[in-house]
Amino acid sequence: MSEKKMSSSRRQHLKSLLLQIAHGLLEEETAEAEQEKQRYMEENCPDLSLPGSMQELQELCRKLHQQIDVVDEQRYDMESKVAKSNKEIEDLKIKVQDLKGKFKKPVLKKVRMSADAMLQALLGSKHKVSLDLRANLKQVKKEVKEEEKEAVGDWRKNIEDKAGMDGRKKMFESEA
Repeated sequence: MSEKKMSSSRRQHLKSLLLQIAHGLLEEETAEAEQEKQRYMEENCPDLSLPGSMQELQELCRKLHQQIDVVDEQRYDMESKVAKSNKEIEDLKIKVQDLKGKFKKPVLKKVRMSADAMLQALLGSKHKVSLDLRANLKQVKKEVKEEEKEAVGDWRKNIEDKAGMDGRKKMFESEA
């Protein structure tokens, strides 16, 4: 809290000074750009002198067409360089994003769609595929165990069969 806060009038004054300086710099920049444009035009586009005869006019047209072709080639080369640079920039952005490892997962909406509708959306309307999932399931037959019907016999043997836990059965046998 040792620093004093700047008063609002002082802040407004400094802000207006900064805006004035920025405005002056922008004006200088535009004037400089205009001068650069004039200089370029004087270098590359000399004053046009129109000749009087038809032959000289045709020569002038041919010369202008050649210059247009040269300029078009340069423009095409520049456009291809810019496109290539933009592609490289996009690739580098993707690599940087991959290296960061942080991806924004888009929020997905829940869509209720049957399997038939989903296949039709994926494959298009030309493929009429009906997907009956239950028809493709494997049929499993239950094995019916036929229990041997024993005649009324020894009741102890019947209990031993039903006991099922050999350890428990042995425990009872060891006590006896």
